[in-house]
Amino acid sequence: MTEGHRSLIRIHLAVLLFGFSGLFARLIHLPAWTITWGRVTFASLSLLVLFLLRGESLRMRTPRQTALALGAGVVLAGHWSAFFQSIQTSTVAVGTLTFATFPLFAAFLEPLIFRERLRLRDLTTASVLILGVAILVPRADLGDAMTRGILWGMLGSLSFAVLSLMNRSLVRDNRGTLVAFYEQGAAALVLTPLVLLRRDPLPLPDLALLALVGVVFTAGAHSLFIGGMRKVTARAAGVISGLEPVYAILGALVLLGETPSLRECLGGAVVLSAAAASTLRSARESGGSPSPAVSATLSPNDPKEGSP
Repeated sequence: MTEGHRSLIRIHLAVLLFGFSGLFARLIHLPAWTITWGRVTFASLSLLVLFLLRGESLRMRTPRQTALALGAGVVLAGHWSAFFQSIQTSTVAVGTLTFATFPLFAAFLEPLIFRERLRLRDLTTASVLILGVAILVPRADLGDAMTRGILWGMLGSLSFAVLSLMNRSLVRDNRGTLVAFYEQGAAALVLTPLVLLRRDPLPLPDLALLALVGVVFTAGAHSLFIGGMRKVTARAAGVISGLEPVYAILGALVLLGETPSLRECLGGAVVLSAAAASTLRSARESGGSPSPAVSATLSPNDPKEGSP
């Protein structure tokens, strides 16, 4: 087996782990923000151990970038909380598919923040994504669990688009893993007071699952993805990353018995097609890693950095 084949396996395994992370919203019987706290706490501690073992600096380039990374951590806390809440309210399919609509928000926010021209092709992608979401919505009724789940998912998608744009500024001068450490650490600090307000201690089985999702399905998956990017092109990584919702839905089918409805399949096909086209176009233009899950916490332009 060549190094290129091993890199492809690493990318597939990383995307599989990212996709399966959403299943923990069903497996862990805790509020969404508590699951997020466990994920970012154990993931940031894993990165801290990594930096200490390597003897790497924990300082960012400028104080302003440090403040921006900490602010991005607050957004990350909201993003993953909304993502897990979407799954708990509806289904794994709805939560992962609505998350994939982030190009819809990025298409309008990026030109506004970076003073770039709004492109027709981005508007076209946004229109297709809106169509996909419209297919997913069963009816305009907040009393419907699926509708509420879609709204939570769209909130998670919006917060991810904001987070991605914040990372665009941060990763120009800082290592992706360092940005991830600051963001996840800040998210953990923001959510810790909510955990401390619990009257009952966290059950040990749930605590073990939180450690698993933080260490293996977050920090470990990031390690595999970045290591695999050494020999895999951004375009190939984009195609593989598009399988993330597919892996999640298949995992929910096998492990949780959740069968996606025809509406979810049709809307999902529209959403994933538009999101994949947007992701691959972005990868061609920037040369970076287009994985949605990775770019939420790691640099999408840091493919050659060593595996943590």
